[in-house]
Amino acid sequence: MSERKRWSREELVIAMNLYCKLSFGQIHYRTPIIIEVSEKLGRTPSSLAMKLANFASLDPELQARGIKALQGASRADREIWREFYENWDDLGCESEEKLQLLFDDSPIEIQSTRSKSSSVTKKPKHPPATTESEANVKVRIGQSFFRETVLGNYYGRCCITGNPIPELLVASHILPWSKYPEHRLDPRNGLCLSKTQDAAFDRGLITISSDYKIILSSYIRDFLPERTLDENFGFYSNQQINLPEKFMPHPDFLAYHMEEIFIG
Repeated sequence: MSERKRWSREELVIAMNLYCKLSFGQIHYRTPIIIEVSEKLGRTPSSLAMKLANFASLDPELQARGIKALQGASRADREIWREFYENWDDLGCESEEKLQLLFDDSPIEIQSTRSKSSSVTKKPKHPPATTESEANVKVRIGQSFFRETVLGNYYGRCCITGNPIPELLVASHILPWSKYPEHRLDPRNGLCLSKTQDAAFDRGLITISSDYKIILSSYIRDFLPERTLDENFGFYSNQQINLPEKFMPHPDFLAYHMEEIFIG
C-alpha cells in the first residue's frame, strides 16, 4: 500500500479557504469547486472533501447545532484553524492569494449563481500605510475572500430581504473597516445585505439586536408609512434576520454598532 500523501501547510490553507466559503451541504466530492481544486492540488475530490469535513468537526457553531462532521482532524488541521481565527486579516489574504495563484488568476466560481459579478465589497476610505500598489493588491484579495465567505454563508441572499441578485448584494462590515483592521476579513464581522439595506446599516439608520432582530431608527420611522420605506424597512421591523450557517455575527460587534453607530 502506498504511503498517504501528507498535507502541506499551503494545501491546508487553501482547503480552509474553501471551508469558509462553502456550506456544510456542499462539502461533497461532487461539488464542482472541490473537483477543480483537488485536481490542481494533485488530490482526489474525496480527499479534499474529507479534509473540509475535518475542519467542520472543529467548528463550534456546527457542533452547537448538532451537525455531525467527520472526526479525525489532525494537529495540523487544528493549527490552521487556530491561525485563521487569531488572524483573519493575514490568513484570509494569504489563503485567497494562494487559491488565485492555483487558478493562475482566472475567475473562480465558488458558488453556483446566475451571475459572475465582480466583488462589490465596499472599498476602504483609508488604505493601509504601505505602498499604493501593495495596498491595492491586498484590498482586492481581501475583498474577494470576505465577499465570497459572507455571501456563501448567507446562501447568496440579503439577510434582511432575501434578495438573491449578486449585483445588488454587498458584504457589509459591522465594525467600521477603518477603525478595526484586525476584523476587516473576519466573517463574523460581515452581513450579506442588499445595497439599500447596506447603506442604511452603514449610516446607523437600522441596526441588529443581540437576538438578531432588525431595529429601525426613529429617523426612518418618521417617514413611515411611505410605501418604498415600508417595503424596504417597515415590513422587516423586529423580524429576525436570515441567519448564516456558520460565522454568526459576533455579539460584541452588533453591540458596538447599536451603541456607537445606530442613531436611535
